[in-house]
Amino acid sequence: MKVSTSQPFQIIYSILNHEYLGYLFEAFVVQLDDKQELTLLNQNVSIKNINEFAHGLDENDLQLVKLIDYLQSENIYKKFVGSKKRTVVDFFLKVYDQQKGEKALQEIIAAYVEKIKAEMLPLLLGKQLFIMGGDGNPIWQKVEVLSEKATVFFHFMRNEENTHYYPTIKYEGEKIDFQYKNAYIVCDEPAWMILENKLYHFAKEVDGKKLRPFLKKKFIVIPKTIEEDYYRKFVTSIISMFDVRPKGFKILNEKYAVIPILNLAEQKSHQTVLVEANDVDVQKEEDVTLAISLSFQYGKFTFRFDSFSTEVNVSMEKNGDDYVFHKVERNLTFEKATLAKLEALGLELKNGRMILPKSDALALIQKNYAELTATGFTIEQSVEEDAKKYFLGYSNIEVNITEGNDWFDIHAIVHFGDFEIPFLKLRNLILQKKREFTLPNGEIAVIPETWFTQYSELFAFIEHHSERDGFILNKHHLSLVQDLQSESLASAVLSRKLEKLRDFEEMQTYQLPKGFTGSLRPYQKAGYDWMRFLNDYHFGGCLADDMGLGKTVQTLTLLQSQKEQKNNQPSLLILPTSLIYNWEMEARKFTPELRILTYTGTYRDKNIEVFDNYDVVLTTYGIIRIDIDLLKNYRFNYVILDESQAIKNPSSYITKAVMQLNSRNRLVLTGTPLENSTMDLWSQMTFINPGLLGSQHFFRNEFQVPIEKKGDDVKMQRLYSIIKPFMLRRHKSQVATELPPKIESIHYAQMTEQQQKEYEEAKSYFRNLILEHIEEAGMAMSQMVVLQGLTKLRQLANHPRMTEPDYQGDSGKLEDVMEKLDTILEEGHKVLIFSQFVKHLDLFKERLDQESRTYAYLDGSTHDRQAQVEKFQNNEDIQIFLISLKAGGLGLNLTAADYVFILDPWWNPAIEAQAIDRAHRIGQVNTVFTYKFITKNTVEEKILALQQSKQRLANELITTEESFVKSLTKDDVLALLE
Repeated sequence: MKVSTSQPFQIIYSILNHEYLGYLFEAFVVQLDDKQELTLLNQNVSIKNINEFAHGLDENDLQLVKLIDYLQSENIYKKFVGSKKRTVVDFFLKVYDQQKGEKALQEIIAAYVEKIKAEMLPLLLGKQLFIMGGDGNPIWQKVEVLSEKATVFFHFMRNEENTHYYPTIKYEGEKIDFQYKNAYIVCDEPAWMILENKLYHFAKEVDGKKLRPFLKKKFIVIPKTIEEDYYRKFVTSIISMFDVRPKGFKILNEKYAVIPILNLAEQKSHQTVLVEANDVDVQKEEDVTLAISLSFQYGKFTFRFDSFSTEVNVSMEKNGDDYVFHKVERNLTFEKATLAKLEALGLELKNGRMILPKSDALALIQKNYAELTATGFTIEQSVEEDAKKYFLGYSNIEVNITEGNDWFDIHAIVHFGDFEIPFLKLRNLILQKKREFTLPNGEIAVIPETWFTQYSELFAFIEHHSERDGFILNKHHLSLVQDLQSESLASAVLSRKLEKLRDFEEMQTYQLPKGFTGSLRPYQKAGYDWMRFLNDYHFGGCLADDMGLGKTVQTLTLLQSQKEQKNNQPSLLILPTSLIYNWEMEARKFTPELRILTYTGTYRDKNIEVFDNYDVVLTTYGIIRIDIDLLKNYRFNYVILDESQAIKNPSSYITKAVMQLNSRNRLVLTGTPLENSTMDLWSQMTFINPGLLGSQHFFRNEFQVPIEKKGDDVKMQRLYSIIKPFMLRRHKSQVATELPPKIESIHYAQMTEQQQKEYEEAKSYFRNLILEHIEEAGMAMSQMVVLQGLTKLRQLANHPRMTEPDYQGDSGKLEDVMEKLDTILEEGHKVLIFSQFVKHLDLFKERLDQESRTYAYLDGSTHDRQAQVEKFQNNEDIQIFLISLKAGGLGLNLTAADYVFILDPWWNPAIEAQAIDRAHRIGQVNTVFTYKFITKNTVEEKILALQQSKQRLANELITTEESFVKSLTKDDVLALLE
């Protein structure tokens, strides 16, 4: 019969002894009579029906019913059963079989039951508890749940033969007789005990296992033979946790002031090797770490800190036959505050300990050494016989820099405490990446990691003076000097004139040469002034203005000024072959007084003495490579490289050749100072200012790898800081404000049905092929097949005939381009059509020929390059100019066009911008409209998004096709081939 929820009822809890699980609890609701007393009408309450009685329960009741439910036999079965084929009864019979039972599982279940009961029992305070009768009556015997905690005292009585050990219990000051009274423990951790229908719990979380032996025993006897070991292990533990009443030995309660201690101990995984380096013992170690541990000294006792530290520590001392236990009270509040203080200093100890690479650990200690010792810390090092003792005190470098006539003089002093170390020895150690050396007192000094970062460039770039003791630094390292000065890493005295070099806007102005027949825009005049200033200091420079901003005219103005300053040595201008004519034309126009020699052609006169009769010698990169053994013997005023990205590869023959040229000044011109990687910068900067970026090896380790592989923004900013005074880069949007607007839009084309079929088949083939290569050889070894596959797909997106000459179908892109072209031509506009694929241009030539349309054409095989340009610029009937990427990216002024078609997306967004700038340059008066044609649902569409995610070096690191593919991850490739 069910309890009525509309009538008064009371929830009660009943304890029972489970055959396998020990003492458990059940929850019941019991109907109340008119006198509000319990009746025999009751009903079990579980999580399933608790909502019916919720209005009569509180939060503790709800939680108790939930916990009781966890310990139901069927729920224990569900939690721990290994096979669902067994029934609940079978499960318990098998697990708890006396001969073949699963002992390990029994222990796991017991621990789980204890955990739930420990959470449950405190919730019974204030509740009605009963012992369940044998007939299942839940209110058979009432149990009083005592609200106060009882106290347990552990007694040890030592005599000549043995030691007696037993507990006593007090409740509210009265001793409780619990032995031989049928008491029983219902929960062990912590102990809850029922004695004479009263439920006790205990202060200090007494363990039930320590009481259970004495329920039916007066005391335990510890024989004399095991006394010392027993006292050291068991008695010490009991004293640290509970109240102990000793007889026959002493317990001393002790309080002391606390001193925090940091201990450093070396942990080696490899042996230490001593090597000689400039009379200094250097410790070269691999994988050596230091452990920093925190402990606290209380009087003569020292305790290690961890998260589980107790409020007292007990140690045993034996004097003859007497035992003394020292019970030391610890100040855990102070200890935790000390740990927090260390964490604020960067010492994040876990459980009182941390392990760091040795240099990092020592840097942390040295950085905070003064504060730690001032606030009472003792810092100790390992006392092992072979352990090294490290110098932990103050260290610093004082660097003073003064400007000389041709270089900076470097004066530096290095201190480790009271010891002064010769600067030369320290420099050699840092350059060799060695961190340790032995001080005169035997301590090991470790060079701080920050010095490797802060001074590595200074140490790499300075040179030992050839005539006197000391160091010098080339003046083109001005940026490094100013950065050290601004970061308070060095004091420097510089002339006001040199200080201005980094901010060329404040540069002094120079008169334009009288023989210059044109006019310079303000930014061009600023560029001329900058080059003149570099010339005064014999610095090399890189003029890296955007395409179309007049690098040629600025350079010719400089060369004319050199002529008028009576610099009689000729200057050598090295160009791509296609630009020779352009430079000749510009020189005739703006600097007609310059005597120009064009040193090119198969039948050139190889008599270099004839150079003396000219102001400027024009030649090509190819000629330099062939004639370098001859030309390196001539002293030029300037050697100037146009399109200087031609020397981006340090190991190329052209780069090695130009590096051998002899000149008073050097200058490079480029619209794309970086094409492939930061190493492009090294080549060009090393040419104009040898040593500016250190050796190739140094540059790769210090800049290229951190920037390109690790995305190190700090290193990137340092690199730009070094080169900034010698690179002048203005973007068109900044300076050519008179240019008309440039409007760019993307036109998406749909593939034809047949084209899409061809594309999808190829995509599936290359996806499988590429993935197979990546799995077998890795991404790095699969770049060629990736490039091959992506190129094939890009060509199919343009027109399948580019890969399959027998293809008879159409191309969606070609039709869209022709349709747009018809509209533009009818309105009288001129258009540049760019593609990086000559085969693609061939398809358009074929189509234009079929429609009898005239056009200009330029690719790498075109010989009459300038004639094609002039035909398009000057002939109103020719409205179309087909141009290949490689042939048309440089040296073209095509302002007659006001439309640009980009037929296919390029890996290199900067080259795409250069193509547009053939029309959008000084001299253009019309708005320039650019259309990028992208085939939908192809790799072309995905290239656009991927380019943005791969843009690096603040949009200055421009990627070629090969470098773009090298940057791709496996996930990138999969995304392209989706």
